[in-house]
Amino acid sequence: MRIYKIPEQISCIIFDIDSTLYTHGEYAREQVDIQIRRFADLRGMSAEEGRTLVADFRAEYERTNGKKISLGNALTHFGIPIEESIRWREELIDPGLFLVRDLRLRRTLEQLGGSCYLAAVTNNPVKPARATLEALQVQDLFKTLIGLDTTKVSKPHAKPFLMAAEAAGAEPERCLSVGDRYDIDIALPLELGMGGILVDGVEDVYGIPDLLPRRESR
Repeated sequence: MRIYKIPEQISCIIFDIDSTLYTHGEYAREQVDIQIRRFADLRGMSAEEGRTLVADFRAEYERTNGKKISLGNALTHFGIPIEESIRWREELIDPGLFLVRDLRLRRTLEQLGGSCYLAAVTNNPVKPARATLEALQVQDLFKTLIGLDTTKVSKPHAKPFLMAAEAAGAEPERCLSVGDRYDIDIALPLELGMGGILVDGVEDVYGIPDLLPRRESR
């Protein structure tokens, strides 16, 4: 975990979902690889060739720009629009095959939700994102779920973060973003004036209530 900034007053916590609210390396890798396999099939190449092509582009982008690029944004470089990425993810991703109920996560979010508005912002479409939250059995604790199909833009982009803040009725300065990728989940929220906590997985999320300023329940 790395704490970049915690606002003195927090009205809204914006959570990334994948590899933040759960730790499951196989599922995290499969979400990416299943899309690359579909891309490779469309291009008439092997899965390994597709992996290499996309990985090389993402590595070169990071070297050139000094920050990482999401898979959805990377695929647009190869002529796959965001709308197509949305369809692939809705069709191919099944979190129920990998994830199970997490009672400790639920207790953590219940504690946080007692004083803060909880929102989830993800680069997956709403359908698989909701299925992920349902598999973890925490879907009812998030008042707002913003997916790739909600905004048609992939993080890092200001629109989904500001939409979450607006849904909570909170100024950006009173929002805290929590995620597992600095360039995707943390850097831009910091620029917007939000707080940011970079986590290595759900074990770090369990400890967030102990880091936050105490306040009365909503």
